[in-house]
Amino acid sequence: MLSRGILRAAINGARHSGAARAAPFPAVSGKAQCASSTISIDGRRCISMYGYTQAKALVYSKYGEPKDVLNLHKHSISAPHGTQVNLRLLAAPMNPADVNQIQGVYPSKPPFETSLGTVEPSAVGGNEGAFEVISTGAGVKNLSKGDWVIMKRTGLGTWRTHAQLDESQLIRIENKEGLTPLQIGTVSVNPVTAYRMIRDFCDWDWMRAGEEWMIQNGANSGVGRAAIQLGREWGIKTLNVVRQRKTPEETEALKQELKELGATVVVTEEEMLTGSFRDMVKEVTRQGREPIRLALNCVGGKNATALAKTLSPDSHMVTYGAMSKQPVALPSGLLIFKNLVFDGFWVSRWGDKNPQLKENTIKDVLQLIRTGRFKDIPVDNVEWNWKSEGPQLAENVQGTLGGYRSGKGVFTFTGGDE
Repeated sequence: MLSRGILRAAINGARHSGAARAAPFPAVSGKAQCASSTISIDGRRCISMYGYTQAKALVYSKYGEPKDVLNLHKHSISAPHGTQVNLRLLAAPMNPADVNQIQGVYPSKPPFETSLGTVEPSAVGGNEGAFEVISTGAGVKNLSKGDWVIMKRTGLGTWRTHAQLDESQLIRIENKEGLTPLQIGTVSVNPVTAYRMIRDFCDWDWMRAGEEWMIQNGANSGVGRAAIQLGREWGIKTLNVVRQRKTPEETEALKQELKELGATVVVTEEEMLTGSFRDMVKEVTRQGREPIRLALNCVGGKNATALAKTLSPDSHMVTYGAMSKQPVALPSGLLIFKNLVFDGFWVSRWGDKNPQLKENTIKDVLQLIRTGRFKDIPVDNVEWNWKSEGPQLAENVQGTLGGYRSGKGVFTFTGGDE
């Protein structure tokens, strides 16, 4: 055992060194450099002190472009007490809404705080992710070390290596067998958005399975891919609109990829905006005998107007995004003569109002994944370890809204605990 005098000397040495002054408790070091919450005596192995865990988080203290305002902040997390839970990041995606939030143009804005020891009040980026429980307070009842969890609400900040949250803020993944951190970390936004829009905005005639349609733009997005697969599961045909790729070969490869997921028809935006599109729609829907009853819009502008024109009378169009940054323009005739209904859907607000239904929806999607009936989205994996630099991580976030991407950017933490 270490003598009390040696321990006191090690602690005093660290205090005078000024290390980790921004952290709630200073880093402690002896003759060799170790993790911030450990000491080393005469080269022997590091010994954890006080239960502190070192963490890093991508934070911002003002709104702007991620590459300009995101900083990598190092801090210490104390041992959990009461109903607190300490977590380690497994996987956290970078969604367009996360970037909009940092830019200050998203309706939901997390509070800026100094609870992590930042010089200025700051918020942690990210709203979605999978974490592993590494320790729990004495009052925690439903979580144990090794459990996988996701956030119950948005705005809690997921772009961090470790976090301390209350048990009430977390959803436990009851059965993680057959699932990956990526699948769990990306389930609560895009798949839930697609699931609820299809279920909640159209009174489908389930006796006519395979004879009713929905149409969507942004079909290559996470929501779009989820909608295709859910439509296939529920007997709903899908007419899917994508952006044309750089070459005809790339466009055809994308179309084929979506068809393999279950898409009935895939067209480009350019094809949809031609005069022959109406005839094509009549042909695939058997002259309208198979009605298009739902449109999912994340683009806006002329694209959304073209979607609305394909709808059968008394149908719905649900807008959940505005990638073109153009307003949805609607001919009056669609309202007067077709009696169409136009809705909006924001999954963050819906989830906060319906926490139990959100949890049930997540369970349904995870069961489809577990049984191989719901495929992963393509991803650009961004490995995050203790050597990762803040500017590079911020650049990856910045790229979320840029151009054609091969997949969704996802942070995966591989650094372990310090």
